[in-house]
Amino acid sequence: MKLQVAMDVLTTEAALTLAGQVAPYVDIIELGTPLIKHEGLSAVRAIKDAHPDKLVFADLKTMDAGELEADIAFSAGADYVTVLGAAGDSTIIGAVKAAKAHNKGIVVDLIGVADKVTRAREVSAFGAVFVEMHAGLDEQAEPGFTFQTLLNDGEVAKVPFSVAGGINASTIASVQRAGATVAVAGGAIHSAADPAAAAAELKAAIV
Repeated sequence: MKLQVAMDVLTTEAALTLAGQVAPYVDIIELGTPLIKHEGLSAVRAIKDAHPDKLVFADLKTMDAGELEADIAFSAGADYVTVLGAAGDSTIIGAVKAAKAHNKGIVVDLIGVADKVTRAREVSAFGAVFVEMHAGLDEQAEPGFTFQTLLNDGEVAKVPFSVAGGINASTIASVQRAGATVAVAGGAIHSAADPAAAAAELKAAIV
């Protein structure tokens, strides 16, 4: 299982600092949606130039114009680009077309999708490299939400998946047992007093 750091910072300078601290312990460096909206895709290029040995993940959360938006991000140096699972099939298929042209990958974020299992299977058939079992902050605060639900959906779907939303030192082992391809950690790393130590602890928990 790979470890992905979600950099929910707002400036390229802060992203470069954080990436420099945690790169030795992570496999994938994610530029969060707020960062890309604030700084543009030049932030993707800056991270890829600084860490060419790492997979760079542009969390565009594309909802329309899939082929065009994915092509722009891949041209900027991204290895993975996200499209929302709630997007139309043609948007996801278009993004996958751009990924294949660049020999890169599309990840479909299932945030807000009610039936994550069914949609995971559908978009995997379109060519997504993996789906993201993701609960946003609002969804995590809703009555009845449990982290285990994300793990169960991943196990049942039986397609390559990552898990985002609630990854920390106490949950990462359960994510691996569920069969996830990638564990995505955000606040557990960037909000820690020592981000490098936090990333190292998560990496060490992956066996």
